Amino acid sequence: MRFGLRALNAVANLGYAGVRFLKPVYPGDTVRTVSEVLGKKENRSGKNGIVWVRSTGTNQDGDTVLEYCRWVMVHKRDPGAPTGAADKPDMPAEVSVAELVVPEELTLHNYRAWPSGGSAYFDDYEVDEVIDHVDGMTIEEPEHMMATRLYQNTAKVHFDAHQAKATRFGRRLMYGGHVISVARSLSFNGLQNALGILAWNAGAHANPTFAGDTLYAYSKVLDKQPLPGREDLGALRLRLVACKNLEDDRTPYRVERDGKQVYEPSVVLDLDYWVSMPRRPAALDA
Repeated sequence: MRFGLRALNAVANLGYAGVRFLKPVYPGDTVRTVSEVLGKKENRSGKNGIVWVRSTGTNQDGDTVLEYCRWVMVHKRDPGAPTGAADKPDMPAEVSVAELVVPEELTLHNYRAWPSGGSAYFDDYEVDEVIDHVDGMTIEEPEHMMATRLYQNTAKVHFDAHQAKATRFGRRLMYGGHVISVARSLSFNGLQNALGILAWNAGAHANPTFAGDTLYAYSKVLDKQPLPGREDLGALRLRLVACKNLEDDRTPYRVERDGKQVYEPSVVLDLDYWVSMPRRPAALDA
């Protein structure tokens, strides 16, 4: 067991799986996280490798509030010493509807849609529907630097501009958490009544993002399911795709390169997740 290690040697956070939000967190709560290494695999370059972990977040009462898997690219201590590591673990393919947790405190007895400005409810969305979120947002260094400090992200590729000059990009990478936040905020336009994220099935930072890039986003409805025991809420499964410097939602999601399907170069985020969405009030159908 290792204590207090930070991601100083991390190159990039690559993806997520099986992310479940299990209990609400409120101002004043104290959250701690413990991570278990599930496997690691050396990259072909020999300079770094991928480490898979499962992290569990608990509050001050010991209640689990969050659990998730992710994989991170990490520098090797000695690039010239092969490790032979190749124990990539199996990741959860999805979070089933039965595994989704809706806070008991969430009731819609007094819910009104007019403050959000949105008119679409769970009943109005269709599977395979694509929602163009229309707006774009240019991201700059001060924004993501504030986020790295706020979340104590100490990965050098995000905060050390001097050392970043020696990387293959020659500049700092945009913090992936900030990219997710921007894409989610853009998705409000078209998903105004979404009440909260229930789980992430999978996610990937598909291509790097830099200061000065402009992000656009679109969502595709992958599935819609009633939530067990709830007549007022349903669950929408969405794929949120963020693209940089290209707002056309007809951009191919993946392209073929060297016989393999890879992300189109402008795609920077691919997030497959569940949100809770109010059912249309019966009074509106009367």
